[in-house]
Amino acid sequence: MKGIILAGGLGSRLKPLTLVTNKHLLPVYDRPMIYYPIQCMVNAGIKDILIVTGGEHAGDFLKLLKNGKQLGVHHLEYAYQEGEGGIADALKLAEEFADGGKICVILGDNIIEKNVRRAAGDFFTQRSGAKILLKQVPDPQRFGVVRFESDGGPGSKIIEIIEKPQNPSSDYAVTGLYFYDNDVFEICRTLKPSARGELEITDVNNAYMARGDLTHDILDGWWTDAGTFESLYRAAQFVAEGGANHVGEGSKTPSLFAART
Repeated sequence: MKGIILAGGLGSRLKPLTLVTNKHLLPVYDRPMIYYPIQCMVNAGIKDILIVTGGEHAGDFLKLLKNGKQLGVHHLEYAYQEGEGGIADALKLAEEFADGGKICVILGDNIIEKNVRRAAGDFFTQRSGAKILLKQVPDPQRFGVVRFESDGGPGSKIIEIIEKPQNPSSDYAVTGLYFYDNDVFEICRTLKPSARGELEITDVNNAYMARGDLTHDILDGWWTDAGTFESLYRAAQFVAEGGANHVGEGSKTPSLFAART
């Protein structure tokens, strides 16, 4: 299974910091933000990775990451997204890289405490479809939120995913980590732009749900995005106090990702 990290966008909620660099290159405690989704992939055994980015600072990813070997990546590629077409639009650029296989997709500003190797393994054996990871949050209106069948809770079937609802039907948010079969690219081609003028990843997940091919797990440990000043600060606190997941859980540990002492 290959990995795709979506690291485009203008990062407008983090201006003026993002006037001089891409959001995903900003520091979260002692590392650039982009390191965290990379290490999440590597921890899960996914070491063939594509980074999709855009804007005038795209070349800085190459300066920082080079070929990815120092981070435990076996093969690292880059794709350039022109304009602001949304997450699903960026994902379309990964079709050739996926080469007909299953993929793991992580939004570049998501930071996860625990190893997701088990979820990746479960999806690898899933015959088809998609898997999403959920997390209970205090501010679900900021995210895509799931509604469970008969309000049965996280063990129940998901019957709807609503993007940034004013009155959330649950407090379980869809985290920015997704697993898809190769049908995802055909689904992306069928999408219509939302009111924001973007192709929404929530519409992709709802398409899988509508055909009865969407599974879900609850993410262990803490999780946060880092797309606002508040969440960027919170992410740095989480990492400083407890440390995010480190390469080395079941694999060789590059010194860069060795656990802090």
